[in-house]
Amino acid sequence: MATTYDFPDDLLQLQQALNTARAELSALLRGLPHSVEPMEAWQRPEGHWQGTARPYADSPGWTEQEQKEVATRRERERDLAAAIVTHSFWSSVDTGDRMAARTGLKHAHNTEDGEDQEAA
Repeated sequence: MATTYDFPDDLLQLQQALNTARAELSALLRGLPHSVEPMEAWQRPEGHWQGTARPYADSPGWTEQEQKEVATRRERERDLAAAIVTHSFWSSVDTGDRMAARTGLKHAHNTEDGEDQEAA
């Protein structure tokens, strides 16, 4: 039988902020050149066991501003994740149930009311 967790509002808000921060970081990274440092396009020789390539264009690298933006967003993501895992709510959950509760929190935004979540 699944357990229902009554997540506090501030914990739900932290999780939503983390989801947003991760989505924004991902979108930023998708728009940047493939290499932080300038790099020529390359392709592994045919028959190589792992077929990765960057044959389309040289990478000009990231600007100093882009590097700062990525660092700032990664720091925000880390701070939110740390706030979630150190939240006092977890001390009220049995040790053996914490993984299920954490999964429930990650998916709490998928529920209609967004407050109570049954852990799978």
